[in-house]
Amino acid sequence: MNLLIVESPSKAKTIEKYLKGTYKVVASVGHVRDLPKSNKAAIDIEGGFIPHYEISAGKEKIVSEIRSLAKKSAEVLLATDPDREGEAIAWHVAEVCGIKHPKRVLFYEITEKAVNESVAHPRQLDQNLRKAQEARRVLDRLVGYDLSGLVWKKVRYGLSAGRVQSPALHILVEREKEIRSFKPKTYFVITADTETERNYPIQFCCSEQPDSKERADEILGIGQSERWEITGVSTTEALRRPNAPFTTSTLQQSASSRLGLSPSRTMHAAQKLYEQGYITYMRTDSVSLSEEIFPAIASAITKEFGDRYLNATRYKTKSKNAQEAHEAIRPTDPLRKTAGKTEDEKRLYRLIRTRTLASQMAPAEILRTKITANTVNRSLPDFSVNGSHLIFDGWLALDTDARGDDVELPHAESSEPLSLSSVQAEEKQTEPPKRYTEAGLVKELEKRGIGRPSTYASIVKTIQDRGYVEKDGRSLSATDTGIVVDDFLFAHFDTIVSETFTADMENKLDEIADGKRDYTKTLSDFYIPFSQEVKAKDKDIAKVTTLGDAPEGIMCPKCGSAMVVKLARTGKFLSCSRFPECDGARTIDGKELEGPKETGEDCPECKTGKLIERDGRFGRFIACSNYPKCKYIKKDAANQPTTGVVCPVCKKGEMVERRGRFGIFYSCSNYPDCKNAIKAKPTGALCPLCGSLMMEGTKTIPERCSKKDCPNHNPHKIGKA
Repeated sequence: MNLLIVESPSKAKTIEKYLKGTYKVVASVGHVRDLPKSNKAAIDIEGGFIPHYEISAGKEKIVSEIRSLAKKSAEVLLATDPDREGEAIAWHVAEVCGIKHPKRVLFYEITEKAVNESVAHPRQLDQNLRKAQEARRVLDRLVGYDLSGLVWKKVRYGLSAGRVQSPALHILVEREKEIRSFKPKTYFVITADTETERNYPIQFCCSEQPDSKERADEILGIGQSERWEITGVSTTEALRRPNAPFTTSTLQQSASSRLGLSPSRTMHAAQKLYEQGYITYMRTDSVSLSEEIFPAIASAITKEFGDRYLNATRYKTKSKNAQEAHEAIRPTDPLRKTAGKTEDEKRLYRLIRTRTLASQMAPAEILRTKITANTVNRSLPDFSVNGSHLIFDGWLALDTDARGDDVELPHAESSEPLSLSSVQAEEKQTEPPKRYTEAGLVKELEKRGIGRPSTYASIVKTIQDRGYVEKDGRSLSATDTGIVVDDFLFAHFDTIVSETFTADMENKLDEIADGKRDYTKTLSDFYIPFSQEVKAKDKDIAKVTTLGDAPEGIMCPKCGSAMVVKLARTGKFLSCSRFPECDGARTIDGKELEGPKETGEDCPECKTGKLIERDGRFGRFIACSNYPKCKYIKKDAANQPTTGVVCPVCKKGEMVERRGRFGIFYSCSNYPDCKNAIKAKPTGALCPLCGSLMMEGTKTIPERCSKKDCPNHNPHKIGKA
């Protein structure tokens, strides 16, 4: 028997089918072991930064099964994902399962031809790639452990910091400070409504935008008193070329702007499409396409649009550190127009196919026209209007969302008189820079060399999960907590968490992967001085107890003393400067905050504390007075109204209303013993197909199943299952 090991169970089924019984295919289901959580001793620093791994919780059975199958197999192939992390997972599987002579195969696409071709040409494990991944993991653990510990001590309990996440946070904090300090300036937009001799209306815009009303009035006065004419007509033909095929970064950006998908959601859908064999591997910096796919792409284009639309183009990767896969993200079969199981997968597949085919199509041909106007005496700044007309649609015939609207201008000739209908000035103000979207942040991370394809989604998700960044619509804004943490880090560790250091370290990790740099020396050169600096800062930095004085005139509601700004888990608030003698507090806007109220009950968990009612981010709740040593929270607190529906999982608790970062949801009152949770209010009925709770739906469909993969979860499928 031969054995082939992959990461995903769904991928295992597909590949086993393609290998037609020559290999038994099993899945490791991701990582099989990792560093112990919250334990710096997991890394032997003095011994040469040697990590001590443990089998991940719940993976014991999988490891035992693979170990047993490997012993019986004549050949063992490791076919985890074709990137550094996949190389590391393959090595971990080999180590923990005692596979003595493992061979490595790479599947850049899950098709029958590609799978059999890869299996026929295995290679040895790439220890340099594995060491590069291990160096990243060890580095992030050491930096995160030391920095987070210091932030806990000096700023507030429960906060954390990281090597890559901190520079990403700094980008958003910088933008937030720009917005808050922005002072708008007034300017005037001047337009002139005219008609040609043929009675065609044209609105011209002044090239000057004066910053004073006096200058605006001067332009208006001259414009109203003199005769106008067309001073010039110019036409130019331009080519609008298609974009290169998708890399990981550009896929995340386009999916965010066009489909509204977050980077993590995009990568989840892309992973599923890859595992089902519909697209090539989705973690890549490369924009090139394999030569063997060009005939299929050409066939798809000519079949849909004709020969004129075909323009085969070879794109070259500009990044000097391009890595992770041998080509761009593309469909494995360009003739397949739709693919995927979920709506996210289907929409993302269409986006990938469109981008791939469009990259090999002819440029769009556009005729651009510019008409300028002025008074006969040329006494004004030029007024102009621009138009465009699509002569040949080219790749825009496929990517219609990128086309935009034509702006048609009437026929006009130089020196042609114009009759002025009106000329007016509109007062406006400059606007602050816009906040980054998730797509914009990913683009900026790539531009600054922070992170790599496999890390963009996790970086964006982590800073949101930590509460350092909030998402409002599509915009990301740094929270008060995020700004305080960023200020602390850049005041005391500006070199360590700077983008230049992070980008330089990424280059060093690349050099380890290429076999050009030593693992131990790289980590030693960085960590020894870093750890010494952290120890020195621990002694020198005073605890950040306050963030400054409260605005003048805001006094303590209890004793009348001055107040100071402090940081809580939910953001900034105002505290009495005499705390702890006085516990008077206000919101950052000056509204009085109620202090904790005793309920008269003892804590049932620690037995020594009293239950008190507190203010939280989502309202009042009842918890132990010994927090943070005791984290007991009363489950029937006022902010968790019950629905009266018994939890179908544990049969003990009831489904209660709770509030999280993304709004209201419903979960079992027996949490954390039972972690059953659903998005909408349960109706009390059970799904006739899968037995899960039914929850409130829409106006047209009153209820739907709470289980995502059940046909009754999707309103369009109800009644069709």
